[in-house]
Amino acid sequence: QVQLVESGGGLVQAGNSLKLSCVASGSIGIIKAMGWYRQAPGKQRELVATITIAGSATNYADSVKGRFTISRTNAGNTVSLQANRLKLDDTAVYYCNAETIWSSQYWGQGTQVTVSS
Repeated sequence: QVQLVESGGGLVQAGNSLKLSCVASGSIGIIKAMGWYRQAPGKQRELVATITIAGSATNYADSVKGRFTISRTNAGNTVSLQANRLKLDDTAVYYCNAETIWSSQYWGQGTQVTVSS
């Protein structure tokens, strides 16, 4: 089992920055990748960014490329998302995700990010 706890959400003005963090606990040795997804009201949950634990390979949604940066600690149990130049469309609940070596998925409880004009 893997437990994920997010922090760092909040209200921010458009154009500003925010940093989200996610700490994994439990069986962290079986995690092969971690990432961030988001879900805006009335929309499906979508991928924001992912990072592998072994080689730190990253993947970003086109909508956040060049603005968001995902990173992880060397221990591999904490992943962060630095979100810069935030837009109104970035408003959503952001969820931390962990995928294990057996392709099981674990989710955090979500953290609200609201971008105001």
